Amino acid sequence: MTDVVPLFDPVDVPRLQMLAQLTPGGRIRLMLHARELAVGLMRGRLRRCYPDLTPREINLKLLEELDHAADRQPRSGFIPGHSADA
Repeated sequence: MTDVVPLFDPVDVPRLQMLAQLTPGGRIRLMLHARELAVGLMRGRLRRCYPDLTPREINLKLLEELDHAADRQPRSGFIPGHSADA
């Protein structure tokens, strides 16, 4: 018998319960903190890739990346058996 590798991490029930108890404002605050972390990580990567750019130029590169990401189509078939064609 072959081992089945799960596609996702197990559900964190206590975390879901904590999130369910947040007010709408608390959920937005949490989302904004997550966005701030993601943008900071992207900005740090760009600084390592382009050490000679000014902070303004790094921010423009970041906006270019975000714009490019918004234009991309999701990958169909990413999860086996759940593609757009299925």
